Amino acid sequence: MEFYGLQKLTLLDFPRKIACTLFTGGCNLRCPFCHNAELISARDEAQYSEEDVLTFLSSRKGILDGVCVTGGEPLLHRDLPEFLKKVKALGFAVKIDTNGCVPQRLQEILAAGLVDYVAMDLKNRFEKYPETVGIPDFDPTPVQKTMEILSQWGGEYEFRTTVVKEFHTKEDLLTVADLAKDAPHFALQSFRDSPRVLRAGLHSWDERELKNAWAEVRRILPNAELRGI
Repeated sequence: MEFYGLQKLTLLDFPRKIACTLFTGGCNLRCPFCHNAELISARDEAQYSEEDVLTFLSSRKGILDGVCVTGGEPLLHRDLPEFLKKVKALGFAVKIDTNGCVPQRLQEILAAGLVDYVAMDLKNRFEKYPETVGIPDFDPTPVQKTMEILSQWGGEYEFRTTVVKEFHTKEDLLTVADLAKDAPHFALQSFRDSPRVLRAGLHSWDERELKNAWAEVRRILPNAELRGI
């Protein structure tokens, strides 16, 4: 595998772990609010080889607890399972971030015991997925399959929704919360604009509005978190 970024230390990305974060290239979605837009096509040369990353991880044994693999969409890479075997052999816990579009590969790595935590972006209610992910004819069936796989897994996972004024209403968030009601963890994340997002002119919710919506979401999911404010 090749990687387009390495954050050598994070206390936020992997719950209860001191971790590093690896960024893969390529994504099948075109979410207008994506903060890693430069990774979508991954046209630039990769910054780190698999050997580079494994050498770094070997030097951090006993210092780091875990490795987060994000993107882009990590599960698009057919060599991901073999890479994760090497990471696990070094003694690290593994967290995968995914958009939920590659259920077969997720099933493979879960069945092989290669992942300890999964974070899946639940973009919106299914009816609004096409506009939210920037793919007019997008079929959310794979996302629904991934949710089913995670619900049957028995491991630790979360769903998370980035809230953008142009794409989400309070009713959308309540519908999403109902879709995620059986998950052990759920989070609303406030959108933050930056020059890196795909579409200029998008907006976050007013903090008070978001907190009010969060309060209603917690009637469905009492442990729901609010992030990014």
